[in-house]
Amino acid sequence: MIARRQHGFTLLEVLVALAVVSLALVALVRAAGLSADALARERETTLATWVAANVISDVRLGERFPEIGRREGVMPMGTRDWYWRLEVQGSDDPALRRLEVAVFEDAARVRPVTSLTGFAGPP
Repeated sequence: MIARRQHGFTLLEVLVALAVVSLALVALVRAAGLSADALARERETTLATWVAANVISDVRLGERFPEIGRREGVMPMGTRDWYWRLEVQGSDDPALRRLEVAVFEDAARVRPVTSLTGFAGPP
């Protein structure tokens, strides 16, 4: 009887292949997690920017020439409340006021999510 040589993978080759596949899968899962985090941050930044734009629009519609000073408030947007701080300042043109809005995630108002600058003056 003639001995036949069997073809196939050795245990060592299988283990190396599994290690390579597991490393690739770990990298893919990490990339997917980072992508999901980035998407969540972008969503939060977009909502905060809308809040800032709404605050500027409210001031422009409510007052023709806003008083210089600081105001704070809360505005719901999306599924949460956003805290904002508006600083009304003078500008080089005495007929314009500079409106700087910073939007925060919490009431402590420590680090803004975003900020937006606009101007208001007589029509």
